[in-house]
Amino acid sequence: MKLLLVEDSESLRNSLKIGLGNLGFTVDATGDGAEGLTMATMGSYDLMILDLMLPSVDGLTVLKTIRRKKIELKVLILSARGETEDRIEGLISGADDYLAKPFSFDELHVRLQTLSRRGGLVIDENIIEVNDFILNTQLFTLSFHGKNINLTPNEYKLIECIFKQKKLVFSPEKLSEYLAGQYDSMSKNTIEAHLSSARKKAKAAGGILPIINKRGFGYMVDQTL
Repeated sequence: MKLLLVEDSESLRNSLKIGLGNLGFTVDATGDGAEGLTMATMGSYDLMILDLMLPSVDGLTVLKTIRRKKIELKVLILSARGETEDRIEGLISGADDYLAKPFSFDELHVRLQTLSRRGGLVIDENIIEVNDFILNTQLFTLSFHGKNINLTPNEYKLIECIFKQKKLVFSPEKLSEYLAGQYDSMSKNTIEAHLSSARKKAKAAGGILPIINKRGFGYMVDQTL
């Protein structure tokens, strides 16, 4: 489950990123409102934790812009502004939930789980089938004709990213961001090495991994294979 955390407190941001990461979330984080809005617009996130008092662009503006652009994203406001009128304004502006600081990490986790079960999230599509390959995004497995293909975490994440959006072309830079996060990078050669290894494993299982490199553009699903 991919989560975007927009929180201006560096200590809280780092603490949440570690804690949520340990629970299995893939977390990208920023302390700036404008950057958070760009990430929400350009990225493919399931959930967002949003502070209200942010530099450059405030949280409510970020939220309203996300809703105006019709970005499918569950948003939980996490703010020190906990008065009833603040909660009402946040929910009316488009938030799916509102949690006031100080807060319990366990409660935050439960609220995120509850949001993930509500309708509209792509994460409910646990099974993705492409050319007889079955990707289970809940169990993190790939199989071909019932044979499980043992992938490394990076091999799995590459295939998951491309299979989830079958009609899109992913540049090496976009795949690098998906694998390594917003503030790290992975070279094109490393990405190709992961895909080459995954192709060999798929071939050993009797299949041809339906991912091609569209020269000059990036990687995509080839459903004609």
